[in-house]
Amino acid sequence: MGEPGREEYKIQSFDAETQQLLKTALKDPGAVDLEKVANVIVDHSLQDRVFSKEAGRMCYAIIQAESKQAGQSVFRRGLLNRLQQEYQAREQLRARSPRGWVCYVTFICNIFDYLRVNNMPMMALVNPVYDCLFRLAQPDSLSEEEEVDCLVLQLHRVGEQLEKMNRQRMDELFVLIRDGFLLLTDLSSLAQLLLLEIIEFRAAGWKTTPAAHKYYYSEVSD
Repeated sequence: MGEPGREEYKIQSFDAETQQLLKTALKDPGAVDLEKVANVIVDHSLQDRVFSKEAGRMCYAIIQAESKQAGQSVFRRGLLNRLQQEYQAREQLRARSPRGWVCYVTFICNIFDYLRVNNMPMMALVNPVYDCLFRLAQPDSLSEEEEVDCLVLQLHRVGEQLEKMNRQRMDELFVLIRDGFLLLTDLSSLAQLLLLEIIEFRAAGWKTTPAAHKYYYSEVSD
């Protein structure tokens, strides 16, 4: 409960009617259509990358409120169904809206980060999250700085958790990342820097050493 201001801030990007819907869902989930709430949150996440980075916190709060009030999981079911629909159409989404695709990956990783079952990440999300990250590590995505940035940010956020769930897939993902870094000739200098940083970040046990922080972040700020 420690950051009510941040929760309030995230809702401000919605229109007044939707703000009221979300506030009610957070306080009295039984009083609103929770499937509609799930769709509203996903729709907005696909359009607003700032919101997509933080939506997991709101979703977690609604799931907790619904469970406490009614012992049900209507919102979680609606959220996961919608995530699955978008996942199945991810290539079409990327072709139609590269920005929307990056927002989707950010959102599903955020949900993976926040949602827990018995204090463990949701197994149902492990492979979809991996599949999205594998897509970002393909050569055509690595030539797009926005997709490289998304890949690296999500690995910073959930890479260690994902590796604990399936180490083999993480090894395979980093083979793609290393190959891209070493073999692709059309990478921008920023993309090269980001990929090298995440390779070293994982090699150091998902930690940034002081020397690496000084090197990479002074380079990025320059």
